[in-house]
Amino acid sequence: MGDFNLALVIVAIVVCVLVLLFNVYLLVNYQHPDDVNQAYLPKAVVVLGLSVAAISILMLPADVANRQACRNALYNGACNLTLPMKDLWLAVYIADAVLVFLVIPFAMFYYEGDQDRTVGKRMKSALLWVIMTAIICGLVLGILYGLVGKVDFTVRHLSSPVTNFPSTWTGFSSSQPCNAASGAAVRQCAAYLAPASSEKTWTIRTTFPEYVVALATIVGSVLFSFFGGIGIACLPLGLIFSFIRRPKAVITRSQYIKEATELGKKARELKKTADALHQEERSGNKGRKWRKNVKAVEKELLLLEEDMKALEEMYPQGEKAETAWALTVLGYLAKLVLGVVGLIVSVAWVAHIVIYLLIDPPLSPFLNEVFIKLDDVWGLLGTAAFAFFCFYLLLAVIAGAMMVGMRLVFVTIHPMKWGGTLMNSFLFNVGLILLCSISVIQFCATAFGYYAQATAAQEIFGHTLESLRGIKYLYRYNLFQYAFVILAGVTFVYYAAFGWRKRKPRGRLVLSN
Repeated sequence: MGDFNLALVIVAIVVCVLVLLFNVYLLVNYQHPDDVNQAYLPKAVVVLGLSVAAISILMLPADVANRQACRNALYNGACNLTLPMKDLWLAVYIADAVLVFLVIPFAMFYYEGDQDRTVGKRMKSALLWVIMTAIICGLVLGILYGLVGKVDFTVRHLSSPVTNFPSTWTGFSSSQPCNAASGAAVRQCAAYLAPASSEKTWTIRTTFPEYVVALATIVGSVLFSFFGGIGIACLPLGLIFSFIRRPKAVITRSQYIKEATELGKKARELKKTADALHQEERSGNKGRKWRKNVKAVEKELLLLEEDMKALEEMYPQGEKAETAWALTVLGYLAKLVLGVVGLIVSVAWVAHIVIYLLIDPPLSPFLNEVFIKLDDVWGLLGTAAFAFFCFYLLLAVIAGAMMVGMRLVFVTIHPMKWGGTLMNSFLFNVGLILLCSISVIQFCATAFGYYAQATAAQEIFGHTLESLRGIKYLYRYNLFQYAFVILAGVTFVYYAAFGWRKRKPRGRLVLSN
């Protein structure tokens, strides 16, 4: 048993190293050329934030594996050799909250500061903004914790009479498993028949770290139910419809020249507009209309880049043009396969939420049973499938955030582009991922409560969070789950009706006067 726990520790260390290396790879390949060999502080924060988010998602399967480490223990002290998961959970999520509310804002203020100022002045300005934010957040958290930072557990006083130990067991059956004295009307196991008046509320004060995690989970749950509900539908359908809208064949050179000329005109128009906005910025005219026009230019620039990429796909150039076209075809086939697999996973997720969470009592454990049976086949197969479903949910949140950011004007656009992502966009998306990762874990711990029972995550995100004064009703009545399912259904219908269509060419850029 000790060897099993040692193996779990080794696996955890290897996974953390792999996650770190993968995040460095993402940073190197996604960063904008303007940020190469500079902006090291934001880059360090990005790698750290992505690592914490990924590790926090993978910690729930590790918690399950850690629980199983002493399930079949042969000696009493075996469970003392397992990982201290509750302490690890609190450490990771406190680090998550510190990154979201302190470190990432500092890095963004520092990165977006005036480049003409010295490093010391930029750090001082960013630090002042963060200190102000920390003071406000600290006051709010302290006041809330002092007033309502308590957990209300509903308990029922149970009692029953006693009788002598029976000399025979003939009086027991599946319908009457309890003993009763001769002629007695009350059986000794009938304590569950206690009246409702015996219910009482047991109130204790939760720890401050758990309270911080709970409030961060509330904020993340709002974003999760919105972005996740949209993303669980648009993630697989977007891949499938991308295959449907794929270029069917290589265009001719004359068609390429015609399309490239039109894109060149749009690019010159955007450059002219951007220069005018830059001139307004220098003159100090940065009002509401100026910010609105900047967002409009950013959105048009993204659409222009999409058109340029599509044109390059339809007319590959260079010595390896045929190879590039073959890779393009294979890429769209891969999107189709991933889209079909993702659609199956999305349908399974929504069906599981309805069957296991929204219907009381649950119709079936559904995916919980699947994971348990996979564990019976091989010790970590069910845990791996469990980790996949949790990680897929986080990908759905990211896909929903990107989709909403591209469609709605009032959302700040921070796209993630291969080889063209500025550090402020990186930091914004990392903060969003970190904030939603807490809610993803809480949601998974609830949705897979049967499989993840008796884990440290259930103790934090189940019993404590769902009994916390002031917010327990949000979870008791499954408001976030209902919002998630409704948004998933609406998005699926909308995307199935309109998502397969190709985007129509846009006219000239329209700005506010």
